[in-house]
Amino acid sequence: MDNPESGSSRSPQVAPTSWCHPANKVHRFIALMLMCFLCFGSYFCYDSPAALADNFKNDSHLNTSQFALLYSIYSWPNVILCFIGGYLIDRYFGVRLGTIIYMTFVFIGAVVFATGVYVNAYWLMILGRFIFGIGGESLQVAVNNYVVLWFKGKELNMVFGLQLSFSRFGSTVNFWIMEPIYNWVGAYYSGYEHLGVVLFLASLTCLLSLACGLLLGWMDLRAERILGRTDGQAADEPFHLMDVRHFKSVFWLVSVICVAYYLAIFPFIALGKLFFERKFAFLPQDANTANSMVYFISAALSPFFGILIDKTGRNVMWVILSIISTIGAHFLLAFTFFNPYIGVSVLGVSYSLLASGLWPLVALIVPESQLGTAYGICQAVQNLGLATVIILAGVIVDHYGYLMLEMFFLGCLFISLIAAVLIYIVDSAGDGVLNMSPSKRDCIKEFKEGDETANLLHNEEQSEPDGPADNDDSDAEHSGVSRDAALAQSERIRTRYLAQILPTDRQ
Repeated sequence: MDNPESGSSRSPQVAPTSWCHPANKVHRFIALMLMCFLCFGSYFCYDSPAALADNFKNDSHLNTSQFALLYSIYSWPNVILCFIGGYLIDRYFGVRLGTIIYMTFVFIGAVVFATGVYVNAYWLMILGRFIFGIGGESLQVAVNNYVVLWFKGKELNMVFGLQLSFSRFGSTVNFWIMEPIYNWVGAYYSGYEHLGVVLFLASLTCLLSLACGLLLGWMDLRAERILGRTDGQAADEPFHLMDVRHFKSVFWLVSVICVAYYLAIFPFIALGKLFFERKFAFLPQDANTANSMVYFISAALSPFFGILIDKTGRNVMWVILSIISTIGAHFLLAFTFFNPYIGVSVLGVSYSLLASGLWPLVALIVPESQLGTAYGICQAVQNLGLATVIILAGVIVDHYGYLMLEMFFLGCLFISLIAAVLIYIVDSAGDGVLNMSPSKRDCIKEFKEGDETANLLHNEEQSEPDGPADNDDSDAEHSGVSRDAALAQSERIRTRYLAQILPTDRQ
């Protein structure tokens, strides 16, 4: 009987020093890299039509409306599907199986789309993009769950920023290499078959992401077994769909920001090339370069902003600051003729800062067992806004020009700013945890989960009489002293608790 005990006592001391142990930093870094590449293929293939827009019109003979439908067919289903995808992760699949299922949809959709282009069947192209959309946004929800599961705590903002960088880097790489690949394949194929082969090669990035999902699932299953970790679903009561009615008002304000803020980013990038050509007389290549700066700066700075917010906390403050700077960037682009790289650079910095501070707020508001559904709601309302506003933005440009479009973007940003200020007010009226420093959040968590709460309950139990009424004077005196001590201890605890949650002049 001594051998099992000695073996079990040695393993926690020796195993973590090996990189194979889930608690080891190297092992967690490998998991982080796999999480980053999970969405790389999805973002890469999503923007493949944009990188080859002229080739689609020339080789597949698509008009502008048909080409635009390749993007809208992706967004419209995700108004519902990414919410359902998050709910299925919480209720049925779990994060491991859900990630593999959604990544499989992405890969199959990319292959079907490439097949449709190869045989020049437009209906098959639409079907492929539809299947691709089923998995694309739901996959992002699953990755967000993985990030919270492995890095919840001081590293969460940095990891969210790094994961966002790699995702956006997939779009950037797509714009860099698709045209050279197209030229290389042109030595062997021509016409729509030429374009189809290029898209088949692009779908290999989705296969790489699927392999990363399988490996990460195995690592997570192994970590759960070694660390004795249990899913929130297993520990908590199962989440039901109607429970969204009980989500806090702060969560819905975060959802408003997810819609209103991103409406001033993605539609601007979609129409940015023509904007720079018409207002600033840029050549097409220069306009593309200026337009790509938002993603490029965001990919470069997101990890650093994540680390900054990990160290300082104050998520709501950073969100408000990023919205204000975004408003300033759009004012420069709309009402001045300053070098547009200034406005675009500020836009990229602000977009990166907001993403690093905003998305981790969901993990602070919603219980772990409901995170999949919560992130799904955020993605769903964001897709609803993008699917409708991209159409509206085109109508505004056609009838009123780019100045009115910029005014529309500024209106969306002011709505997001109002929502962020309301989050600050509502949070300050409560415990203020969303805008606390990391050290104060840790103190609140320790108070709620530590021994002091147990001591309060214990003192309350001791204060109740549990003996006969005819105790002697010494017992009564001892009981009075115990009650006084309990009251004093309770007062000390309340004082320390208030000191932690109330702001001080030094901070």
